Amino acid sequence: MKFSIQAPEHFDLWSTLTSHGWSMLPPFTLDREHRSLGIPLTLSSGRSVPVNVSSSSNHHLGVRLDSGATLSAREKAEVSALLKSVLRADEDLGEFYLEARRHPRYRWIPKRGAGRLLRSQSAFEDTVKMICTTNCSWALTTAMVRNLCDRLGERSENGVAAFPAPEAIADSSEKFLRKEIRAGYRAPYLLEFARASVRGTIEPEQWRTSNMPTEELFAEVRSVKGVGPYAAGNILKLLGRYDYLGIDSWCRKKFFEIHNEIRGKKDRHIEKYYEQFGRWRGLFFWLDVTKEWHADGFPG
Repeated sequence: MKFSIQAPEHFDLWSTLTSHGWSMLPPFTLDREHRSLGIPLTLSSGRSVPVNVSSSSNHHLGVRLDSGATLSAREKAEVSALLKSVLRADEDLGEFYLEARRHPRYRWIPKRGAGRLLRSQSAFEDTVKMICTTNCSWALTTAMVRNLCDRLGERSENGVAAFPAPEAIADSSEKFLRKEIRAGYRAPYLLEFARASVRGTIEPEQWRTSNMPTEELFAEVRSVKGVGPYAAGNILKLLGRYDYLGIDSWCRKKFFEIHNEIRGKKDRHIEKYYEQFGRWRGLFFWLDVTKEWHADGFPG
């Protein structure tokens, strides 16, 4: 089954897919040759549908089901809405692009159609993955996320494992997460976050539509054990809030390299540079340090 969905005028699928490392983590499957993305989408009915999305024409995206199954009209509408959310195709970046055009250094951004950061189907998944990026190599992050999907995720109609629901992680144990998932010290944090999400004492899916001031939302995200300033700042970017930079050692090093600055300066030096961009500063920061991905190719 194939169909298409409308994309914004300045939308570039490949820039979105390679906006950060999420496309290399399960349950996403990045096809570099065809510049497409595979993802099992979990519908409200509980059905897991394997979907592949690629560029089409005239500001449309081509959607293909990676199985012989078909969708009802209602399911087709739900898949379209989920894909627009994952690809950030429903986010208005007009003001951001206007700001970028004011600065010669950043005029490449609207020309390239960059700025949309790929996110997971749920804020729960994004948060778990972000916790899995802390204090470890990318290889270990990938292993943890793959283990979560393989061991706890529901299988789609073509056998691909989706990311586990909060209930699946909540029903596991700290020992299981340490040994089988290789989560290490993150195990109790993941377990507590999943159980709080199931109980409703934390509602990560509400974060995406919250009217809460960004400062308060940042504090709420930070209240999740295992989520420090770096993780919270980057989670907020996936919520459409760009007020925080989310600095880690890699970004810190890249900033000082591209700006020919002396290493060893404090993070406040970086923060001061991006103050000029107001509520978009976190997005300018990220595109600054990853510009070469758009010019020279996505790593990995």
